[in-house]
Amino acid sequence: MTTRILIAEDEPLMRERLLSMLAAQWPAAQVVMTAENGVDAWDGYLEHEPDVVFLDIRMPGLSGLEVAGRIGKGAHVVFVTAYDQYAIDAFDAGAVDYLLKPVEPERLARAIERIRARLAAPPADLGDLLRHLQARLPQAPTEKMKWIKATVGKQIRLIDVQDVLFFQSDTKYTRIVLRDYEALVKIPLKDLLAGLDAELFWQIHRATVVNVKAIGAVERVDAERLEVLVRGSSEKLPVSRTFAHLFRD
Repeated sequence: MTTRILIAEDEPLMRERLLSMLAAQWPAAQVVMTAENGVDAWDGYLEHEPDVVFLDIRMPGLSGLEVAGRIGKGAHVVFVTAYDQYAIDAFDAGAVDYLLKPVEPERLARAIERIRARLAAPPADLGDLLRHLQARLPQAPTEKMKWIKATVGKQIRLIDVQDVLFFQSDTKYTRIVLRDYEALVKIPLKDLLAGLDAELFWQIHRATVVNVKAIGAVERVDAERLEVLVRGSSEKLPVSRTFAHLFRD
C-alpha cells in the first residue's frame, strides 16, 4: 500500500528540498500535496487523508502545532523546526520524528526509517505534547473574529459571530446560517475557520463548522454515520468520519 505524504512548509526552498530528498530516498511514497501555510495544510489533510504529515512548527494562518492538534491521531506527524528545544520534546514525547532546519539527507533517511517502522501502528497521541509546546512557543497576539460583514438582500449586515448557528461551504461562497435568516459571503470556509474560536466553533465536516452552543443533539444514522441536530434550524448536519471522535470521547 502506497504511503501518502503531505508537506506543510512556508519556506519555498525548504519545501522544494524536502520534496527532492523524499523523491530520492522514498520513491515508493506519494506526496499528495504541499502547503504553504497552516490553513491550506489542514484543508489538504481533510481532502487527501495522508498517512504522514510533515509540519513546520511556525506557519502563517495556523501553526504546525495547531494543525497537528486538529489532525489528532489521524496521521503520523513529523515536525520540521528551527527550534531544537521544541523538536527534542516532540521526539521524546512520541512524535514519529523531527527534522531540524536545514534538513540534511542523512537525517531525513533516519526519519524515513522510523516512519516506515511505525506505519503499522496507530499514530501517536500528541495531545499532552502539543499543549506543552503551545505554552512554551512564543505566540504572536491574535484576535478571534467577532463580526462578519455580509449582504442580505439589499442590506449589508454586521453579523455577531456568536449568533451564527453554523457555517457551510457553498462552492465559492460560505453560507452563514442564523436562527432567523442566512447569508452568503465570498470568503472560503477554510479562511474563516482560522479566525474562529476553536472552543466555540467545531468543524464536523470538511464543509461544515457548527456553533457548539447551538448543538441540540447528535443522532446516529447507522454504525458509521452521525448527524448533528441544531437548535433553531431544521437541517441535520452530517459528521464526517474524521470528526466523529468529537462526539464519542
